[in-house]
Amino acid sequence: MSQVLLCGALIVTLSMGVRHGFGLWLLPITQSHGWTRETFSLAIAVQNLAWGVLGIFAGMMADRLGAMRVVMAGGVLYLLGLCGMAMATQGWQFTLAAGILVGAAQAGTTYAVIYGVIGRNVPAERRAWAMGLVGAAGSFGQFAMVPLEGLMITHWGWQTALFVMAAACLLMLPLARGLNEKMVPNAGGQEQTMRQALREAVRYPSFQLLTAGYFVCGFQVVFIGVHMPSYLKDAGMEPGVAGMALALIGLFNIFGTYLAGSLAQAGSKKMILAFIYSARSVAIVVFLWAPLSPWSVYIFSAVMGLLWLSTVPVTNASIAHIFGVRYLSMLSGSVFLSHQLGSFMGVWLGGYLYDRTGSYDVVWTIAIALGVFAALVNLPVREAPIERAAGPARA
Repeated sequence: MSQVLLCGALIVTLSMGVRHGFGLWLLPITQSHGWTRETFSLAIAVQNLAWGVLGIFAGMMADRLGAMRVVMAGGVLYLLGLCGMAMATQGWQFTLAAGILVGAAQAGTTYAVIYGVIGRNVPAERRAWAMGLVGAAGSFGQFAMVPLEGLMITHWGWQTALFVMAAACLLMLPLARGLNEKMVPNAGGQEQTMRQALREAVRYPSFQLLTAGYFVCGFQVVFIGVHMPSYLKDAGMEPGVAGMALALIGLFNIFGTYLAGSLAQAGSKKMILAFIYSARSVAIVVFLWAPLSPWSVYIFSAVMGLLWLSTVPVTNASIAHIFGVRYLSMLSGSVFLSHQLGSFMGVWLGGYLYDRTGSYDVVWTIAIALGVFAALVNLPVREAPIERAAGPARA
């Protein structure tokens, strides 16, 4: 179990560390090529959409063949995608590299696949805690790697920085070999087919509610992660403030994600999710209301960091508890599709509305309203394991 946790945590650290730094490349790349922010935003939006759609298939492959092969393929795709970003000279080339290739890489190297391994190899009484631990590792990747990416962009240039990060992604290949796992039968007295498990989940009201909340999570975190550096620069802040803000989000997310997973082990998961979403809305309101300064940015970043990816272990632990772990990677990938649809809307609307209004005010308002919505829809979730009739699965 310890080997699976260590290798899974390091893979997520690398994958999420690269992913969270993309906002630092927005201005250097658009200014170098003479592109609008919408061009960059559309590519990252496609990335999030590809990550979500392909995440379902990556989860299916991991459930059927094991996670090792899926993670190895994801590491190679990360290499190709980041190199393609560095060499792209036209918008469609950048979208292909940053959007499709990197999105496919993230589908195979992040939470849906890794949490499936954890669900099948960690006892139920420690499962939510283990998911929180690996989620905290992803947050550590943001804290440790984003400032480093910023320094590389400043001193070596944005293209060289992308090539260096591409080479780092190859470390995922040997780490994937540590994901030795055991396959387990489905809980509930019945061995389902993959198709039956997916059909059961998408028709279950609580799965639908968790999916709706996850849309909001994606909208908020990707909009803030990608556009806040530009928002701060527009307000006259030094570039170092944005880098520190993203690092603080990553630092405090380590504690927030671990704490959320630990609380979800014994507490009500739906109440934890409702609190996280509502607290995000409150934090954004206070941030926009208070006078903008480096310290207000740092305080906001610390608070948002505590709430940043803390939804991930709680949501996945809820799915494992309700449906069992046999097809956890596929079901995690399915609910994550909603997260990525929200990410698509958040990052794309940020660029689209900025280019047309000259401000991010409308998108901030949408993010606040969606947080309230997500808090409310999680309250009716039924957390008990689903009841299934015993007997052989139907063909």
